[in-house]
Amino acid sequence: MSTSQEILIKPDAAIVIDGVSKTYHSRSSHVTALKDISLSVKRGGFVAIVGPSGCGKTTLLRMMAGLEARSEGRISLNGEAVHGPSSKFGMVFQRPVLLEWRTIRRNVLLPVELKGKPTPADHKNIDRLLSLVGLSDFGERYPRELSGGMQQRAAICRALIDDPEVILLDEPFGALDAMTREHLNLEFNALWRSTGKTVVMITHDIPEAVFLAERVVVMSARPGRIVEIVNVPFGPLRDESVLADPVFGALAAHIRALLETEEAE
Repeated sequence: MSTSQEILIKPDAAIVIDGVSKTYHSRSSHVTALKDISLSVKRGGFVAIVGPSGCGKTTLLRMMAGLEARSEGRISLNGEAVHGPSSKFGMVFQRPVLLEWRTIRRNVLLPVELKGKPTPADHKNIDRLLSLVGLSDFGERYPRELSGGMQQRAAICRALIDDPEVILLDEPFGALDAMTREHLNLEFNALWRSTGKTVVMITHDIPEAVFLAERVVVMSARPGRIVEIVNVPFGPLRDESVLADPVFGALAAHIRALLETEEAE
């Protein structure tokens, strides 16, 4: 069902996190958010990270993206050390953070505009991405005219417009209602399979983690450490039938028990 913490440095590894720790320093205190994290994510793989609030999940994701410095250890993408922000990473946050005065199409185009003048190929790519997430008819609408789920689809398109190698998701569906969230889980599974991107997702929703990911990383309370890496034995294609599989229920229960133990300590 699971493996203990390990670092798997293989030829197909996209992300390698090796002995990473993070400590915040102030004049009066030193707070260690993460301690000795080692993990690898294979190219085209999908890993979900769960853990108690405050265990450093988002900090770890931000360090992967090069948005926050490490105190110790090394993070690399395809063998190259991550030292700062890179277009090789696309990030999706809990809220879509769309600019209200720009149409959906122009919101998706924003990362390209920040680099220079968009080309015809960029506009064609937007058409493709909006079609992938079912927003072909909404490109000229404004964020206020779309539902929360549709806005989050647009945010996913924006993260994909630069064709990043890795998609980092920080509670991307956490603010949505249950039915919309389940629908987007199905859509994102299809998107992951069609694009072949490497995905790392943070979520507080255990069933969501088991439904979407190939491996679920369970973290401890602060300072965050990897308690266990749970392998999910379903194939890449996930549909509603997975939710009724007894193995699905057993995995979710096992992860919940691990988290309850951490929260009780």
